Amino acid sequence: MSEDHSSTAIAIDESEFTQLAERHRRELQVHCYRMLGSFEDSEDLVQETYLRAWRARSSFEGRSTVRAWLYRIATNACLDHLGRVARNPIARRQPAFSMEATPSGSDQTEVPWLSPFPDKLLDQVAPADAEPDSLVIARETIELAFLVAIQHLPPQQRATLILRDVLAWSANETALALNISVASANSALQRARATLKDRLPAERAEWGPSTDPSEAERALLQQCVEALEKADPNRFAELLRTDVRVTMPPDALWILGRDAFVAGLMAQFDPQSPAYFGEWRAMPTRANRQPAVAGYVRRPGEADFTPQVLNVFRLEQGMIAEITAFGPEVFADFGLPATL
Repeated sequence: MSEDHSSTAIAIDESEFTQLAERHRRELQVHCYRMLGSFEDSEDLVQETYLRAWRARSSFEGRSTVRAWLYRIATNACLDHLGRVARNPIARRQPAFSMEATPSGSDQTEVPWLSPFPDKLLDQVAPADAEPDSLVIARETIELAFLVAIQHLPPQQRATLILRDVLAWSANETALALNISVASANSALQRARATLKDRLPAERAEWGPSTDPSEAERALLQQCVEALEKADPNRFAELLRTDVRVTMPPDALWILGRDAFVAGLMAQFDPQSPAYFGEWRAMPTRANRQPAVAGYVRRPGEADFTPQVLNVFRLEQGMIAEITAFGPEVFADFGLPATL
């Protein structure tokens, strides 16, 4: 991305500023989300970005540079936030339930603050009338595996990698934004890329469809919905890889293997079990360019189905290889009903 920095500062009133800034709100939120890994924090940091931008509006050089100017402010707002709120991935315990061997030598960590990003909001980043340099959100830069991997990077490396490899900024632009030398920016990028190579699955390019769900993916989601609503764990099992992994941020608890996960489902579906949840209803949705199912439960004696879990799936060869389960607090972000 190339920007003309030769423009002189211009006077801008509040209404003009709001119009210019709002055009980039959603993509700035995605940028902050990548930096922080939290949907809620990304909303807060966009507001912080606009507050800083308004206070520094005398440095605004015109529409041709507003996007890069806002990205620089957002990046540094996120870095300041990360400096105040130190967060580090935590080591996972041994699987709470497992009938598979835990991968030897694997560095199993959890990102407790991780939260999902609704696809319906990602679709707003580059509308039909967007500027030519507006971003299309590629699946590989927003999927949960990528978000988890970059949370292992120190903040400056994370910012450098996002500016260079996601936004396609030059080394000079990145160094200017981060107030570091070009050599430091290049060094940070090399270290960040090496870490990501170790953190991201090698078969990542073979994962399912990106922005346009295939018929097979829609059919799989419908089968998930039916298996939940009919309380049929065996039908759900047919959709899972034998080595499926299930994680539940912010809890470090995880489940490894289809048999272990299905055993848990059987207990939840069985009215005679102490682990019985109740009746299920489900709705398909999408998060982070991945298929997802929102599950609602009607507990014994209750009238309504209430939010229980949002399961986000990673697919491999048409089967569910990983489930990331989020609590009911994320339902409002997706515009999902409060009850069914």
